[in-house]
Amino acid sequence: MTMGKRTRSEKRPFPGRKTSLLSAVVADARGEIFELEGYAAVGMAGNMQIPMSVDTTVEMPYGGELMYLPDRIPILYHIKSGRFGVIPENPYAPGEPIFPVAAFNSPGYVITRHCAYGETKDAAPLPLFSYGAVGWHKDGFRTPVVRVDREPRQDLRQMKPEDVKTGVKRIRLRLPHNRLREHLERCALTYGCPAGKNFFLGRYEAPLPVSNRCNARCLGCLSLQPTGDISCSQNRIDFTPDPREIAAVALEHIRHVPKAVVSFGQGCEGDPLMAAAVIGPAIQKIRSVTAKGTINMNTNGSMPDALNALFDAGLDSVRISMNSVREVCYNAYFRPKGYLFSDVLQSIGAAQDRGKHVAINYLNLPGFTDTPEELNALLDFLETHPVDMIQWRNLNFDPLRYLAVMDRAVPHKNPIGMEEVLGRVKRVFPGLKYGYFNPPKEGWTRL
Repeated sequence: MTMGKRTRSEKRPFPGRKTSLLSAVVADARGEIFELEGYAAVGMAGNMQIPMSVDTTVEMPYGGELMYLPDRIPILYHIKSGRFGVIPENPYAPGEPIFPVAAFNSPGYVITRHCAYGETKDAAPLPLFSYGAVGWHKDGFRTPVVRVDREPRQDLRQMKPEDVKTGVKRIRLRLPHNRLREHLERCALTYGCPAGKNFFLGRYEAPLPVSNRCNARCLGCLSLQPTGDISCSQNRIDFTPDPREIAAVALEHIRHVPKAVVSFGQGCEGDPLMAAAVIGPAIQKIRSVTAKGTINMNTNGSMPDALNALFDAGLDSVRISMNSVREVCYNAYFRPKGYLFSDVLQSIGAAQDRGKHVAINYLNLPGFTDTPEELNALLDFLETHPVDMIQWRNLNFDPLRYLAVMDRAVPHKNPIGMEEVLGRVKRVFPGLKYGYFNPPKEGWTRL
C-alpha cells in the first residue's frame, strides 16, 4: 500500500507523558470498533500529529456518531517507545487489517483536531462529513472539541420521531396543497433533517428552501456533486415554490413559535439569491401580515444588488458562508461561477450599512483555519468588516483532500491550534458573538 505525504512515522517524545493519554480506538474490516492496548489516540492538524489526553478532550457530546474510514490506515502513538506510526494491521493479531475511527460531532462543537490517518493508493474521497479525532478513556469516548453554542436546537433527544410525525399530520391539514410543506416532510422524515424536524415540532427555526440553482461549485456541496465521486447528503429541491407557498409555511411557523426564525438557504438547495424573484414577494407577503419573527437568509452573498432588494422587502438578517477571508483560498473551495470575492464583501458591507444582523458561516478545519496566515487574515477582515457573529462550522469534507487543495492555492505555516484561534479572536474582538445557530432578533447582540 502506498502512503500519502501526511502519514510519515516519526520519533517525537510527548512532553505530557504524565498526563492521562487516551487509548487508541480502531475498527476491523466488519466495522467493529475496539480499543488498542498500548497505543494512544492521535489527532491531526495538517501534518502535525498530537497524542490526545484527558486534558485536551471532552466526553463525546450526545448525538455524535462514530465512523470507520475504509481505504485508510490509522496513525497511532506507541506509548512505550514514544513513536508515531502508521499501523496497517492489528499488532496483536498479525494479518488482521485495522482502520481509523473518526467522530462526527454534534452541532455547536468546533473540532480542534481531525482524525489521524493515511490513505491507501486507491482511496476514494470520504463522504461529506467532518472527521474529528476520537479516543477512549476509562468508560467512554473522548474527542477534542470546543463548545461554541449551548442552545439545544438540534438535540436529538428533543426530536422524538413520534412527535415529528404528529406535527407532520397537523401541518398537512393546515397546508394541504403546499409543495414546500411536502418537500419539508421528506426532509424531516426521509433525510432526518433537524431543521425540517423543528418546523414540524413547532420550535426554533424553520427552513425555507427555494432555489434549485447555484452560482458556486463548492467542493463540499451537500446537494449537488456532478462527477459522482462524492455522494450528496440529500437531493436538491427540484422545483421553485411560489411566493404564496413560501409565505404560508413561514407564517405557520411565526404564528405558533415564540421568537421564531425562518431561513432561506438550506443544505437541500442551491443559493437562495438565485431565486430572489420569488423570495422578495414572499417576504412582502409575510410582512404584510406580521412584523413578528426573524426572516433570515443563508447565502454565499454573491449578488449584492439582489440582496439589497430583499432588504427592501423586509429581510432581517443574513449569514454569509466563507471558508476563508482570503480570496485565493475562498475561490479554491467555492469555485464561483459569474461572481467575484469582492461581491461577497460588498454584500457584507451593504448589510452592515442597512443595520442588518450579519453573521459569517465560517467553515473551519484544523490544519488550515488555525494557520497563522488564516488567523491574521481573519483578524484584519474583522477590523474592516465588524460582523455581529461568527458561526463556527466544522467543514464537511475529506480533510486530507481539502488541505491539499488549500496547500496548492497558497503555502501555509504550521498550525497554532483552533483553541488559540478561538481565544485570540475573542480577545481582540470581545463583543463578537460566537455560535452555531441563527439567532432570533430578540437575542441579537450588536457591536
